[in-house]
Amino acid sequence: MALLVGNPAMPLVTAGVVFVFVGTVMIFFGNNSKGVEFFVESEPEQAIVYVLARGNLSLDEKDKLLKQAEEIVLKHPGIQTAFAFAGEGGLNNNTGGAQSPKDTIGRIQLETIPWEDRPEKVTPLFTVPLLGFDINRTTQDPAYDGDVIIAELSEQLAALPGIRTETLNLAMGPASGKPVHLRIKSDSFDDLMSATAQVRAEFEEVPGLTLIEDTRPLPGIDWQIDVDVEKAGRYGANVVAVGAMVQLVTRGLLLDTMRVESSDEEIEIRVRLPEDDRVLSTLDTLKVRTLDGLIPLSNFITRTPVPKLAEINRVDQKRYLDVKADVAPGLMKVVKTTRIDGVDVDTTLATLRPAGNDADITTADGTAFKITQRTEAARGTDLVAEIEAGALRLLPINPNERIAEITKWLDEKPLPFGVTTEWTGDQEDQAESQAFLSSAFTAALGLMFIILLAQFNSFYNSVLVLLAVVLSTTGVLIGMLVMDQTFSIIMTGTGIVALAGIVVNNNIILIDTYQEYERYMPRIEAIIRTAQARIRPVLLTTITTMAGLAPMMFGLSLDFAEGGYTIDSPTALWWKQLATAVVFGLGIATALTLLVTPSMLAIRVWATTYIRWIARLLAKMSMGRASKAARDWALQRDTRRRMAEEIIWDTDTLASTQPAQASTSASPLSPAE
Repeated sequence: MALLVGNPAMPLVTAGVVFVFVGTVMIFFGNNSKGVEFFVESEPEQAIVYVLARGNLSLDEKDKLLKQAEEIVLKHPGIQTAFAFAGEGGLNNNTGGAQSPKDTIGRIQLETIPWEDRPEKVTPLFTVPLLGFDINRTTQDPAYDGDVIIAELSEQLAALPGIRTETLNLAMGPASGKPVHLRIKSDSFDDLMSATAQVRAEFEEVPGLTLIEDTRPLPGIDWQIDVDVEKAGRYGANVVAVGAMVQLVTRGLLLDTMRVESSDEEIEIRVRLPEDDRVLSTLDTLKVRTLDGLIPLSNFITRTPVPKLAEINRVDQKRYLDVKADVAPGLMKVVKTTRIDGVDVDTTLATLRPAGNDADITTADGTAFKITQRTEAARGTDLVAEIEAGALRLLPINPNERIAEITKWLDEKPLPFGVTTEWTGDQEDQAESQAFLSSAFTAALGLMFIILLAQFNSFYNSVLVLLAVVLSTTGVLIGMLVMDQTFSIIMTGTGIVALAGIVVNNNIILIDTYQEYERYMPRIEAIIRTAQARIRPVLLTTITTMAGLAPMMFGLSLDFAEGGYTIDSPTALWWKQLATAVVFGLGIATALTLLVTPSMLAIRVWATTYIRWIARLLAKMSMGRASKAARDWALQRDTRRRMAEEIIWDTDTLASTQPAQASTSASPLSPAE
């Protein structure tokens, strides 16, 4: 520590190296991270399969189509239970606002085998060098993973003729609808329909997007009845009477309302024509009573077939339609990076999905994938060999990554004039959560700064304490890279906010001790003594905290009741990113704090010393030798040249002289004295 702060150059070098290291880590993370996600992705144990078909189907016909899908679901070995319901209704599930598609004829709710009850599989962990002995571990069979089951069911259900299926993942975590949710707005309905069809076609082409739907009206015909008011007036008929006759054919003419004991709401009393006469052709034979007698309605009304329009939705006084999609979980993309004009350009070669026994590629950590889509750029490329050689990278496909790809397409191929788009749904929730965590983080730093300023009575020391928060963020980014994790807005963001209140404790201890020591010793010596005195408690508290969170970071769950342990259970996956943020953030921040804090304190000491020296030199040069500043300068110079006087206190001589002095003082005075 004396070498670090004992001269003016080393503190500057140390602080500069640390800040360059922090900047390098942030740049490297931006170029090599696995992206950002809203919440931790966990494998589902429940799902809803929507069976879709169009046409005027009876309930029995819907049930027959639903049974075909139900048989496929029940045959899968990974399904524990399934509940099917044809027609409207079904179980009331928390789908986070994800409404069923408009052409749904039935739904199947399924539950997979619980994680702890799944069959086990023995996989090799590593081989002992020289001995050739294999160390194995027992894990749950990956073929029973919830994501794998849903992917296999989706492929099997897609082969059913006459129907389509959509599978909604009911994963744990905050309930939400489909994460890729684009809202299209326009004042022109024709442009809105055209833009929606164009965006829907692009969604179909983007790999990884599933359960694609839009809110365009379903194909159908509505009959528009127009009344020629002028011609009706000639016959003495009014619009009210004509409307009443039309209601007799449609929903009925309201007469009154009544209350019954079995209902809290009023029941309408309507009069309608007999069921056989409730057809549009009846309007040609109906007659309306006028002053001139009965006049046929067909004399002044016309029927025109128009496209069916089920509903009209507006936001900010503009009509809008939505295009929604989900992202298949666990997908990866194979990326090849090439440098063009000094810029790294990523090209996607293929898309991979989680696989069981039909795997095409197995990564170094044992994860199995199957190639589902190859791009034109992958033609003639041996993907397996290139991936094993490290020439290609595997990057996760998540909603944020797909949204970025579609946003790039929207920028390159603009929609018709007057059409605007905005991302809603999960993207909107993510932006709100990110804004909340950012404001909470800023408020926490502000409150800590006020408390530190009141305690230390120094702006410099207060800012220096909060500098540990920036260093801890660097540690979090390193943890994401080392543990190969995605940055989670909720869990990682919460870890950073919590970490801000932990890492400042080390700086508080160091600076508080330094302020105490500097009262009675030189300030450089106080910095050295502070580091020597406080390094042990700082390291002990950091190591114990990191050790306590290490099992959570590695996904280790201990069963104290029945014994044993599990790794990467669905519940443990929730906390891995938060624990990783705290462990790496605290460890890296502590190591850097023990270097930066003494260096920054020494920089202030040396800067103050040199500023005073330069000020006195300037004062001497400007005021002359007779000035007070010049005399002080000369006195300090002479003092430094004069060797300090050394006083040697001989304890033996002192001990021998003290008895003689005592006896002399005790003798009586002589008469002469």
